[in-house]
Amino acid sequence: MSFSPAQVFAALNAVRPPDQPSPVLGTAVVVGGSVAGLLAARVLSDHAASVVVIDRDDLHVPGGRPGVPQGTQLHALLPGGFLQLERLFPGFREQALAQGAVEAPPAARRNYLDGRPKVVVPDDADSLAGSRPLLEGLIRQQVLRLPNVKTVTARATGLVLDGSSVAGVRCDVNATPGVENADLVVDAMGRSSRLSDWLAEAGWERPALRRMPVHLNYATALFRRREAHPEHTVVMALNSVTSSSDVAGAAYFAIEDGRWMAMMAGYGDNRPGRTAEDFVRRLREQFPPEFTEVAESEMLGEVQTYRHADSRRRDYHALRRLPGGLVSVGDAVASFNPVYGQGITAAALHAACLSAYLRSGPDLRFPARRFFELQRVVVDAAWSMSTSADLALPHVDGPYPRGYRLTSWVSGQIVRATMTDVATARRFNDVVSMREHPRALARPGMVLGALWANWRAR
Repeated sequence: MSFSPAQVFAALNAVRPPDQPSPVLGTAVVVGGSVAGLLAARVLSDHAASVVVIDRDDLHVPGGRPGVPQGTQLHALLPGGFLQLERLFPGFREQALAQGAVEAPPAARRNYLDGRPKVVVPDDADSLAGSRPLLEGLIRQQVLRLPNVKTVTARATGLVLDGSSVAGVRCDVNATPGVENADLVVDAMGRSSRLSDWLAEAGWERPALRRMPVHLNYATALFRRREAHPEHTVVMALNSVTSSSDVAGAAYFAIEDGRWMAMMAGYGDNRPGRTAEDFVRRLREQFPPEFTEVAESEMLGEVQTYRHADSRRRDYHALRRLPGGLVSVGDAVASFNPVYGQGITAAALHAACLSAYLRSGPDLRFPARRFFELQRVVVDAAWSMSTSADLALPHVDGPYPRGYRLTSWVSGQIVRATMTDVATARRFNDVVSMREHPRALARPGMVLGALWANWRAR
């Protein structure tokens, strides 16, 4: 039975952990202790007698990991991702707050486009604000407490295959070669995943790799926060391509330990905020009044920079030949322009795909095509949202999908309507936070409502 992308999205967002675990395999190995890998391990703990997470970092050491160079940058936890985390880890909200995360209900979030405030959606979903190390650390704590999950600090070097199925992972532990046997292997090695190479070396197909150069430059700085409970927890200000600013956008979140985390971004040769002086000056002079509060606070430490060269995806769903007992999740499959904040939420939805796949009682000796079909719906949704916006950037030169001009015009009308119309903004937020499929924005009633809102706002 086939389902529409909208139905798949609805089902994934309604998924809840089973009341009683239903094991379908002996040992599962997750290669990579990223957020995507940890969430996959959480799902696997309900279906495997043993789950092994392999990572070059010691996952029992608290704080940020060397394997996450972008960990010093601002990360958004979209409401859709927050809901998934709460389902996987009941009580996640309370535990995050106890460790210093800050609540971000709709009234505490402020969004600007080209300096104009967007309308607030009073009944929008809640979220949390916190640093990447705090959020990832809490997920890691929850996963490593599970009795059937263990970690191996090692460098994964390849797959072990038994005929047409994966049977384990080769790894070096303190320069000593070893093997972790597995009934199912999950690739969570991130953007630089080596799984494609391993498959090709073993005589299997290599998935097509699609790239879209975006050349995004990030700069993030920490500031001391005076108020324990500020009026606005999350403030974001984006500039459209029609803006004359060389800054693509800026944002700041209230995070743990009484701090603000502020971010500034630019494309191509524009690298705003690389120095403390430039960062503070731009916050004060180029953004809405709320940013002045941060600019006038004490900066803690130095400005941290990061460069994101391109968005990329690997199309495992299109492979004709694929060994059984193998899936890939998170940035290893698709990583997007981080300015849209999709990463953690997409990883959580990949975990929901894995849960749905394992609940179907699959024969792991055969390719996990049902998993990749579900995951493709999530990847297509996030990819279409981010790349359609990126294609409007002057330095991005296609490829443009069929009907791009029309869809771009419709998207522009909807974004414009979110400035003043609560109904349009509500549906737009549901899509952007990955609680609803993007096709919801293309429904005739939605488009007509946006056009009417724009006419009234003239």
